[in-house]
Formats: sequence, C-alpha cells, structure tokens
Amino acid sequence: MRLIILGPPGAGKGTQASRIAEHFGIPAISTGDIFRANIKNETELGQQVKAILAAGGYVSDEITNAIVEDRLGQDDCARGFLLDGYPRTLAQVEALDGMLAASGGSLDRVLELTVDDDVVVGRLLKRAEIEGRVDDTEEVIRERMAIYHRETKPLSDTYRERGLLVEVDGDGEVDAVTERITSALA
Repeated sequence: MRLIILGPPGAGKGTQASRIAEHFGIPAISTGDIFRANIKNETELGQQVKAILAAGGYVSDEITNAIVEDRLGQDDCARGFLLDGYPRTLAQVEALDGMLAASGGSLDRVLELTVDDDVVVGRLLKRAEIEGRVDDTEEVIRERMAIYHRETKPLSDTYRERGLLVEVDGDGEVDAVTERITSALA
C-alpha cells in the first residue's frame, strides 16, 4: 500500500499515520521527522536545513525531493509506505510521480483528514499550553491554517481528479478516527 496523508496542522496526521502504517505493515515517513533527525545528528543535510529554517525559509523542493527519493529507495519501502508532510507543492507531486514511475509503482490512495478550523485551533492552543509553545497564538495558528488551505487545495484537487483522494472526518476520539480511516482504505 502506497499512501499519502494530508490534513491541516493539528488534524492528527502524526497519530493516525503511525496507526495506519502499523495496520498495513508499512513505514510512516515524515519529512519533518527526517529533517529534525538530520539537524539533531548534525549531518550535512541537517546543517543546511537548520540554516534555512533559522532564516525563516522553507526547505527547497530540490532538497526535500532528494531526501524523499533516498528514503523511498530503502528496503523497508518495497511493500509500500505512508508519506506524511510530503508532497506539499504541485512540483513535489510531479517529482513523486517521477520517482514512483521510475520504480514501476504508483500511489494507491491519498487520505485527507478533514477537521473544522475552529476544532484544529482549539487543539493547537491546548497543545501549545501543554508544551509551553508561547509562539503558538490563535493568530499565528489561524495564519498557518490559511497557508495550509491555500497551498494544499491544489494537491487535494489533483488527487481527487485522479480518483485517489479519500476524505475522512478527523474529528472525534482517536480510535474512532482510526476506524473510519481503515474502513475508507479497505
């Protein structure tokens, strides 16, 4: 099973990605986790990413595509994978299409967790309070939500046109959301 999970910040993608990956026996691949691990381990990539993020920039498609291609080439991805945080742009969609075509594969489904913006804002404000994230104000969270909707809609539309998009309500208890997802992907 080759999957992508989409959803706004706070929709529960990380939690659900690990559950879905376990269910299907495939690795959950988070580009954010890969970046953080490289920064922590002070790799060459980590140093590049750290400098980009420190300057308030976005990691380029070129760098992101290269790390995803490298990761998808590893043995544990032979039976499938779940991508979380990639692709984020239409250029990355095209790059992923090329990677998969080169290996003779294709995506099976693109899962989008849908959650009302006000619910997500509440979740993220609560998380910010628990984790002491003073920068996560409601204004900042709503701006991130606006960016997400603006940048992800074209991806959702593309995958919907290809007949791959499966939308699942991401609101509610974690187990109930997991059950809705596994039913939708069956």
